[in-house]
Order: sequence, then C-alpha cells, then structure tokens
Amino acid sequence: MPLRVIFMGTPEFSVPTLRAITEAGHEIIAVYTQPPRAAGRRGLELTPSPVQREAERLGITVRTPVSLKGEAEQDAFRALQADIAVVVAYGLLLPRPILEAPRSGCLNGHASLLPRWRGAAPIQRAIMAGDAETGMMVMRMEEGLDTGPVAMVEKCAIGPDMTAGDLHDTLMGMGAGLMVDALARLEGNTLTFTTQATEGVTYAKKIDKAETRVDWTRPAGEVHNHIRGLSPFPGAWCETGIGGRMERLKLLRSTLVEGAGEPGGILDDRLTVACGSGAIRLVEVQRAGGKPAGAQEFLRGAKLEKGMKFS
Repeated sequence: MPLRVIFMGTPEFSVPTLRAITEAGHEIIAVYTQPPRAAGRRGLELTPSPVQREAERLGITVRTPVSLKGEAEQDAFRALQADIAVVVAYGLLLPRPILEAPRSGCLNGHASLLPRWRGAAPIQRAIMAGDAETGMMVMRMEEGLDTGPVAMVEKCAIGPDMTAGDLHDTLMGMGAGLMVDALARLEGNTLTFTTQATEGVTYAKKIDKAETRVDWTRPAGEVHNHIRGLSPFPGAWCETGIGGRMERLKLLRSTLVEGAGEPGGILDDRLTVACGSGAIRLVEVQRAGGKPAGAQEFLRGAKLEKGMKFS
C-alpha cells in the first residue's frame, strides 16, 4: 500500500527525490518548502524555490511557513496524518512535535558519510578537506544536528578535479534512488537503523564569504581543493591587474601540476600559478560580470603574461 508522504525540501538538490517518490507511486499529501525569496537584479521579484515549482507542476499542495515552531503550524502538520516525512535540504529547524507527528517519523537524505560532515555544507567541506570519498545517507531525524540513526548508505568517489557542482549533481541523483529504496523497505516493514559512530564526528559549517579568497601561500593541494570545493558557488576568487586596473577573478576549475615560484606568480602562458609549495593550472575562470571561460579564451582577452601575479 503506498505511503502517505510529506516532502520537505527547497533547492534544486531536493527536486529529483521529490520526483522519484512521486514516480514510485507514493501519495505526497503536501510539500513544505521555504517561502519565495527576492531575486532579480533589483531584488524586487519573489521567486519560488525549485521544489515549489516542481510541486506545482505535479499538482501537489505547497506550504511555505517561515517557521514550524508555532502551535498552529504544528497542528496543521499533524492533521495531515502522514505515514512519513521525507526531508532533503529543507533549511528550517524541525522541532520535536514535527519530528514525532508522522506515524514513522522523519527520514532525511544527507549528503555525507555520517558522522563525518554533519551540518549545512557537507559537499563543499568534503572537497575542501581533500576527502577521496563521500556519499548519501538516509537517516531518521532527531532533535540533534544530523545525529540520528542511519538506515541506508551509498558511497561515491570524489575525483581529483571534481568540483562541488559536479559532486552535487552526482549525489542528488544517487539520493533520489536511495530514498525510494528506503521507502520501499519502510512499506515492507524491513527498514532497519544503525546508531552512528561516536568517533570521527566533523561539522560542515556554512560557507562564509570571508573564506572564499584564495591564499596563494598555501600548498598547491590545499589551493586546488579550495577552488573546486567552492565551485561554482560562491566561488573562490583572487585579484589581478587586467588592462591597467585590478579586477576580481572567480576561479572555477583547476588541476595540480609541476611548478614552483613566488606564490601567486604566473609561471607560463597556460595559466599555471605558483603556490606556497607546488603549482596549479587554472582551467576555467570567470571575470566580474562575465561568463565562465576556459583558460585560453580568458587569456586572449586578459593579456596576462608569465611573471605577472595574482593576489
């Protein structure tokens, strides 16, 4: 018998799971997502979340509360009489009355190998730390931050030049399939949970804009991981002189190469840049107000030469 599901999610990462649950034949009785946000150049247009747009396309009721702490919102949630709530990157705190309202509680799709990288930015932090592996987990939610017992795991290798955007796209598809499998097991009363390990806990704090500037004095491996871990958003950046003025340059893709020199110095005509030790080659960059461009395309317009420097 299909499950009565409340789906809770907001960004594009959540959409494949919403779609997959629907295609699996479960009844999604409501979708909860964050309220429309101001967007556009002037910030005047209210833009619905990707999950809201998909839910409306599917003809599912959408709710956009600013908080779930109030008694009225909790009563409305409880009145849906759901079998399960599925949460994927929702972005709002779920208080105990919400967690306990569905018959089987709340399942969360989390993009890390818990207990490593609990918190808001597990994809970015895994790459920035140089992890070789990550994955998706389905866990039962508790009041603690990503502390609940785990039901299902699927692992994924992190390639040496993989960006956060690349990994995001891999994991969001993986997570959709994993959650559908979890719901099938729940439906058949065969879903089991394992308590998380108490060792190896790390926290993936939200990315702060203050940490996005590249520090060329760091070793090349750390600079490379910094660049790819922040690509495409918010983007690692540096400054360089172009056309007689300093300009901010977003760095989107890089690779490790042989080389040495003064940190930030351009070593050749292929955009190889020296770091504190070793060097990286910039593969894709983006000028302020421009579009992403490959290194050679960028160099044709920027006229940067060997011996010039990024800061």
